[in-house]
Amino acid sequence: MKLKNINAFIFDAYGTLFDVNSAAESCKNKIGSKWEMFSIFWRTTQLEYTWLRTLMRSHRDFWKITEDSLDHSMKVFNIELGLRNELLELYKKLKSYKEVKKTLEILKSTNKKLAILSNGTPDLLNELVRINDLDNVFDDLFSIEEIKIYKPDPRVYEIPLKKYNYKPENICFFSSNAWDVAGAGIFGYQSIWVNRLNKNYDKFSYKPSFVFKSLNEILELI
Repeated sequence: MKLKNINAFIFDAYGTLFDVNSAAESCKNKIGSKWEMFSIFWRTTQLEYTWLRTLMRSHRDFWKITEDSLDHSMKVFNIELGLRNELLELYKKLKSYKEVKKTLEILKSTNKKLAILSNGTPDLLNELVRINDLDNVFDDLFSIEEIKIYKPDPRVYEIPLKKYNYKPENICFFSSNAWDVAGAGIFGYQSIWVNRLNKNYDKFSYKPSFVFKSLNEILELI
């Protein structure tokens, strides 16, 4: 099966292109054996805060939410406070997954639009793209800061359509987050779940168009 009628490839950033655990992993010798559980808790709390902020109509940008969720997580896991600034600096420099750069460069050669659609602030996204040597790959870096509402609100998935004269079904969207895949798919995107950790898909009304273990599997469909 091949993808059809695609004019743009749009990617979630955190967990899809960039490894959200790489910050804590870089400090694992200081954190100890609990580093992975701590990292997962930090990420889960971060996402919960975005959803709650949207529901409460009390917006704080993604960097502030990242700080708030880190502070909470450090208390829960009794992490030395002296690591706070180091972890935050590392979060600004998350590593991309190993297949990402080559895959994106090949997709770029198809002359389709390539973009990121993320909860991250424009500054955070620009820095991640720069340090991972992806400066010349993307046509656009779309941030929810444009509307100050977090995923998976449908208004987020509408952002790229304001610039691109495409229908939702002309967008191929990638995310490692099942709830993001569902949100984009229900909006009308052809939505792909990048299931790197071999998880079970949640009980949503939308099922992904495809499920990948690695982003480069898209190359078999174009």
